[in-house]
Amino acid sequence: MSDDLDPITPEAALEYYVDTRQYDLRETTMRSHESRLRSFVDWLQDQGIQNMNDVDVRTIHEYRVYKREDNGDDDPCNSVTMQGQVSTIRRFLDYLTDIDAVSESLPERVRLPNVDGDGTSDAQLDSARAEPILEYLHEYRYASAQHITLLLMWRTSARRGGIRALDLDDFDAEDRALCFRHRPETGTPLKNGERGERDVALSAHVAGIIEDYISSPNRHSVEDDHGRTPLITTEFGRPALTTLQNWVYRLTRPCVIGEPCPHDYDPETCEYNTSDGASGCPSSVAPHAVRTGSITAHRDAGTPREVVSDRGDVSEKILEKHYDKASKRQRMRRRRDHVPEDI
Repeated sequence: MSDDLDPITPEAALEYYVDTRQYDLRETTMRSHESRLRSFVDWLQDQGIQNMNDVDVRTIHEYRVYKREDNGDDDPCNSVTMQGQVSTIRRFLDYLTDIDAVSESLPERVRLPNVDGDGTSDAQLDSARAEPILEYLHEYRYASAQHITLLLMWRTSARRGGIRALDLDDFDAEDRALCFRHRPETGTPLKNGERGERDVALSAHVAGIIEDYISSPNRHSVEDDHGRTPLITTEFGRPALTTLQNWVYRLTRPCVIGEPCPHDYDPETCEYNTSDGASGCPSSVAPHAVRTGSITAHRDAGTPREVVSDRGDVSEKILEKHYDKASKRQRMRRRRDHVPEDI
């Protein structure tokens, strides 16, 4: 933070911008700006940033990663949406230079993303990375809350909100199934509401690990704020969405499972080799990327599209456009078994 800047909270900065621009923007444009900047300000506060003086290019980059790969329980931003988001933030920062809230050079250093292709994100955790991570967890953090979280995200293709919503009673050990239920009145809505409710079958292997977790000291005997008994717990109750997100960021760094750093960083001094810095690692991914990779892996393994759609609570149209990131060659191989050779 520069001594030449005047402190201001993100909330106050947003109020200043809205007040300043309300007379030179159309009402619909102003609403759009407010919506985009509200998301940015809320994210800054979630990161513990209480002073706009602390916002720099790296902060903007981390926000772009969040919007592209995670975006809470909303769909991640494609390149077209991202361009609008970043463009509005750059205007916001430009106005903040007038009151010495950010450095004069910051707005011009924020680059707009290029728009090409169909505007979808290619971020995913593929099988080649997911398998060694899960093997590491099985070997060194067996039946931990983090192990169960990543295992279920990968095996069920569920959103992090769905994983968080699971109660102890939602696991049917006898029938080896998980029951995803919409309970907005007690703090665990599903993204698609009651339409998102479903029962998901588990393999004997996965069900066995869940049983081991439930009977181990790793699972705390706690209730959440509504008196419910969550399946996945912390010592304080049901984990927050950001907790699950941070677990995924941390576990998907190559150095965590003993692999060499592909970016030539020294783990001893790397700024991303900390709990708070994990999201900045170029190799770490958000929960949405796990979901995308899981769906692609299921399709590559021959799971029918309609089965993946029902299991992951995603329409077949959205599945093909936003989640299934198979290459043209992968899609050819899938079709091969269904094409008769005598025609």
